[in-house]
Amino acid sequence: MIKFLKYLVVWVSQNLSIPFWVVGHVHLTMNIYEDIYEIITSFGLNIVVAAGFLIEYFEHKKKKDEVDRKGES
Repeated sequence: MIKFLKYLVVWVSQNLSIPFWVVGHVHLTMNIYEDIYEIITSFGLNIVVAAGFLIEYFEHKKKKDEVDRKGES
């Protein structure tokens, strides 16, 4: 279940990060955040994208380090 959740967070962050940020920035320029639910939702979506980015970065770094170690042998 943990592997699925990691996969889901990475997938969401890779496929929906640009729409989240574009819609968020357009929304920020057109509206004033007066509703706490909008603020929490926006913050939550950005947290999901950041978490997915970090998970993917650390997995990529780990794979790169493994390849580098094999090349040194």
